[in-house]
Amino acid sequence: MERLKKMGLKRAFFVLSSLCVVLSLCLLLLLFVCCEKVRNNYPSGGIEFRADGTNVLLQQPTKGQRRILRMIDGFQLFACILLPAGGIGTAGLLFYRIKLKTPISVLKMGTERILNRDLDFSIPDISEDELGQICRGFEIMRAELLQANQELWEQAEDRKRLNVAFSHDLCNPVAVLKGTVKLIQQGKGDQRTFDRLAGYTLRIENYVEAMSSIQRMEQLPVRAVECTYSMLETELADTIKFLAPALESTVTVEPRGSTRLDYEIFLNAAENLISNGARFAVKKLSVLLREKDGRVVLTVMDDGPGFPLKMLREGPKPFGKK
Repeated sequence: MERLKKMGLKRAFFVLSSLCVVLSLCLLLLLFVCCEKVRNNYPSGGIEFRADGTNVLLQQPTKGQRRILRMIDGFQLFACILLPAGGIGTAGLLFYRIKLKTPISVLKMGTERILNRDLDFSIPDISEDELGQICRGFEIMRAELLQANQELWEQAEDRKRLNVAFSHDLCNPVAVLKGTVKLIQQGKGDQRTFDRLAGYTLRIENYVEAMSSIQRMEQLPVRAVECTYSMLETELADTIKFLAPALESTVTVEPRGSTRLDYEIFLNAAENLISNGARFAVKKLSVLLREKDGRVVLTVMDDGPGFPLKMLREGPKPFGKK
């Protein structure tokens, strides 16, 4: 049986057909022998010519015996047709059960699950014949479809996170622009106010252009420029003034001189931290900018209640609230 499973389809069908035909012919021969033995028990009638030249009239079969002999002749004729045809039919049935049934059922199951958009299964390695090769090719196709779907899902998730980050990061610059426009409308605008308006407009334009050309946040280009700490201190103070005007605020910048960083990414991060601090602060908000291990570290602290002890112990949970 195992040797048949390893054979090719043509060879397996030929072997099974040959075995079943030979077996049917052997049964037919045995049947003829048995029928002849039964026939010899009945008189055949006719004349017997002996060696001495005499003739002997043999016993004639009775009417019932002749009917039995005709039945034996008909049975032999019927067996000559039935047994070879049965051998071929048996060979086909065995060929289907041994070589075709399992691969066809597996391929049918796989096709139905793929049509139902279910790729969380695997096609077993059934045999070495042609249908086994088809099953292996089907498994490769299923794995490729699963990988392609996973990549599409990851791209959709990355795009969703990108859109969320894009909308969130635009909120704070828009709030600063609205505050600047109010100052201009109140007649309190100076050259610095107009410079801030132009700078934030250009920043939003660059950010929109960058976000429209990438698929995930990790692809956001970094453009490092030389920035002085005094300029960063001024920007942080102005950001607090527009995002948290009702709070007592302090901005402390420890290092002096300049550093290289992406100015727009730094301001996005600072605005997000300051905006989150302003949401939970009661009266005070403090910002600290320092250097540590060759990096610029920005810390925003508020006097709000902070995270509950249970959340600090167990960690944040999806859709959890403070």
